[in-house]
Amino acid sequence: MHDERAQSTLSAAWEQRDKPASLSRRLAFPSYAETRRFLDWLAALSEREGYYPSSSFGTTYVNITIDARDGKTISPIDIAFAHEIDVFCENSDAT
Repeated sequence: MHDERAQSTLSAAWEQRDKPASLSRRLAFPSYAETRRFLDWLAALSEREGYYPSSSFGTTYVNITIDARDGKTISPIDIAFAHEIDVFCENSDAT
């Protein structure tokens, strides 16, 4: 994310990588029920946006990686997807 304005819209929990260009974040939840609720919400977001990030999860956590859609640079669309996840976390028990 080389655009400082775009970067400021995301939670500091996101880690940017340049090779390959991606954003990664680990989310922690107080229970499996909350983890499942997030995964169901993420599936709906992915369906709506037509983009499916890489993810792995356990009972109380989810790891998400949003790869640059063009394979080169994190775009405003990628940042917007990550921002949607931030908003979900702000309104839930996720950390």
